[in-house]
Amino acid sequence: MSVPKSDFDRRKQISVRGIAEVESVTSIKKTFNQHLHFTLVKDRNVATPRDYYFALAHTVRDHLVGRWIRTQQYYYELDPKRVYYLSLEYYMGRSLQNTMINLGIQAACDEALYQLGLDIEELQDLEDDAGLGNGGLGRLAACFLDSMATLGLASCGYGIRYEYGIFDQKIKDGEQVEEPDDWLRFGNPWEKARPEYMLPVNFYGRVEKGDQGRAKWVDTQVVFAMPYDNPVPGYMNNTVNTLRLWSAKSPHDFNLKFFNSGDYIQAVLDRNQAENISRVLYPNDNFFSGKELRLKQEYFMVAASLQDLIRRFKSHKFGSRDQVRTSFDTFPDKVALQLNDTHPSLAIPELMRVLVDIEGLPWEQAWAITVRTCAYTNHTVLPEALERWHTATLQHLLPRHLEIIFEINYRHLQEVQKKWPGDVDRMRRMSLVEEEGEKRINMAFLSIVGAHAVNGVAALHSELLKTTIFKDFYEMWPERFQNKTNGITPRRWLLLCNPSLADIITDKIGDGWVRNLWELAKLKPLADDQQFLRRLMQIKMENKMKLALYIKEKYGVTVNPASMFDIQVKRIHEYKRQLLNCLHIITLYNRLKRNPNAAFTPRTIMVGGKAAPGYHTAKQIIKLINAVGRVVNNDPIIGDRLKVIFLENYRVTLAEKIIPAADLSEQISLAGTEASGTGNMKFQLNGSLTIGTLDGANVEMREEMGAENFFLFGMTVEEVNKVAPTYNPYHYYERNPELKMAVDQIRNGFFSPSRPETFHDIADILLKYDRFLVLADYDEYIKCQDQVGKVYMDQMAWAKMSLMNIATSGKFSTDRTITEYANEIWGVEPSNIRLPAPHEPLFAPLVAKTPGLKEDVARPTAVQSGMQNGGAGDRKA
Repeated sequence: MSVPKSDFDRRKQISVRGIAEVESVTSIKKTFNQHLHFTLVKDRNVATPRDYYFALAHTVRDHLVGRWIRTQQYYYELDPKRVYYLSLEYYMGRSLQNTMINLGIQAACDEALYQLGLDIEELQDLEDDAGLGNGGLGRLAACFLDSMATLGLASCGYGIRYEYGIFDQKIKDGEQVEEPDDWLRFGNPWEKARPEYMLPVNFYGRVEKGDQGRAKWVDTQVVFAMPYDNPVPGYMNNTVNTLRLWSAKSPHDFNLKFFNSGDYIQAVLDRNQAENISRVLYPNDNFFSGKELRLKQEYFMVAASLQDLIRRFKSHKFGSRDQVRTSFDTFPDKVALQLNDTHPSLAIPELMRVLVDIEGLPWEQAWAITVRTCAYTNHTVLPEALERWHTATLQHLLPRHLEIIFEINYRHLQEVQKKWPGDVDRMRRMSLVEEEGEKRINMAFLSIVGAHAVNGVAALHSELLKTTIFKDFYEMWPERFQNKTNGITPRRWLLLCNPSLADIITDKIGDGWVRNLWELAKLKPLADDQQFLRRLMQIKMENKMKLALYIKEKYGVTVNPASMFDIQVKRIHEYKRQLLNCLHIITLYNRLKRNPNAAFTPRTIMVGGKAAPGYHTAKQIIKLINAVGRVVNNDPIIGDRLKVIFLENYRVTLAEKIIPAADLSEQISLAGTEASGTGNMKFQLNGSLTIGTLDGANVEMREEMGAENFFLFGMTVEEVNKVAPTYNPYHYYERNPELKMAVDQIRNGFFSPSRPETFHDIADILLKYDRFLVLADYDEYIKCQDQVGKVYMDQMAWAKMSLMNIATSGKFSTDRTITEYANEIWGVEPSNIRLPAPHEPLFAPLVAKTPGLKEDVARPTAVQSGMQNGGAGDRKA
């Protein structure tokens, strides 16, 4: 799976592949040159490396297109229930290598480029990350799309095509500086604009009653939603699903008042206001702050997506070829809407508006359809992170939707009253409308009331939802609440990012693990195979040396690859407790300074992540880590025994470098605050050991791998609940001399001598305002880290633990997660069918496997060359 680089290995690989592979390499070279000449209008004399990247991307895309069209034709003929995943974020990263791997053409492309005198890895590095997400939520959505395609689910992702994704992070003088992520400046070779499916989205206006009392939303301002389709290939099954991203476009007509006054320029400039909706991704700081533009983004995505999927629903054939379904009775049997957090929760009132106001359905029938169609995933238990929109904002922007929400709430509270007569306090707690202060709509409550399924994303998280923030709703609808533990796609997070490890796994147990991660359990008998364990550690060392070279080139710091690579990469937030990690760094530094000759396990501690631009404390944490690193890294007494690196601009592509090289994964959030985590799973799959609390998916990871293979510290949720009400940080500060010294150094300017007051805020948080009990867990954390250091010195023991981490990763594949969603929420069955490739003549083998597939689809027609009417992802009504 990794591509041999020597000439001998290349010749050997080609001879094994045989004539067909040689022809494939020749074809790729020919197509590459055609794109260089005819698509990019360049020749080798003037082409830049970026031109070569685009030529390669277009070459790979050619292999996608026939499969993409054929997949949509197959769905159209079969007319299965479709899953629509609504998410405001998709953290896709790069597409080129992932696409080559999923299509099975990476080796052929590598050989073709080699023969052309080009380095495929250099070209891959020129691709901009599609950073349309902030972190875990957006990356989860990307992994879900991969698994839905790999499992053969008829699915489509909907989101926004942000012109600027998550900001580029620069570190200047130790501080985070945000720069715009202009990821589209060179164009995007993977997307296909679909202006023929552009749709109107309405804002503002007022509501009036029409005939028979039906509401009409009038005098609105219109913005158009332009769809851009992105292919999502499954792994080696010729299925290519679609991610449809919407871009805001101004209406074609200009405001005539400007023409009348002759101000043509102003008329043109005003068009940009509408297009601001899709201009930039909002950085997430886990603290909800309502802004009208954000609400516009949410409704824009929801309204366009619902129009699109309803059009597709209406256009499908039913029974005879000419019969068109017009009844919505079967809508929930053909459509599943998954709301990724509350960002798409306006889908509930919007679907009601369409069904009642436009389609003319009675409220009760429309409500039954809506509830059966929608499902809601919650991603946080932090109350401040839950979306609550002021009713005044909704009234101004979406007046009809506010009316519908009020009606939903009225009927909902009637049901609450029936179940608990006279319980006024319960009705207040369960109302969608929060009356304290300025009236607000609780969007999480709306999502629960309007969905047939509500799930958390780890077993602990799902239990906390039922016992804390959604306790009343669980008591009313216990059958709605489920758990769907998150996962990661093994294609990107092992096969792509760690090919050497993937190779030795495949050598031992075959390649079935790529589609069925449970098969990694077959590695367990190798836990006592010294030769295999040594090879495992050799691969880890190779990955560490690559990362060390990157650090030297990027930061000018030389790190020791033999040291323990201790890594914490995730968004910078108080609840993720980077401050606890920082206190450990300071403690290690003080110990080395106090006794330079003491036994010490060398460590390179790396922290990476972005702070939301308006989150002052998070930005101060970044500044502190850099300040501590500056002192540690330049102290000659310390040498290379301890190094501190802040990894600038952490993103998907950087994660692909870091995770394979990690020895220790820091998952140290306060128990009960992290919903799940997926970085923890990526580290586990790549053989890192975890130091962590019993929080999020750590609990299930530890259960899978065994307590002996996990470094556990810290309070449980129950202990946190006992300590938190009377938590006194000074109690821990005064009792522990090492802790006191570290906090004093932060407060007294030891790490900021030119401005001693720089980190007073951080010290105050630790000693006065800390909601996440950092000092309470410090002592256990330090002791656990000491144990980590001792174990690391026994490399064979460490290797055995590493192997057990890999071998017990099977549960944490998104293939498993999506199969559970499909079976238990969406009511669909993964097909796991391999569609014929475009060059293969028949659909015939599918007929026997696929009930309802018509025989005429199996005949060799223009379908095989992708020339039938309709495009990838669409079929006109």
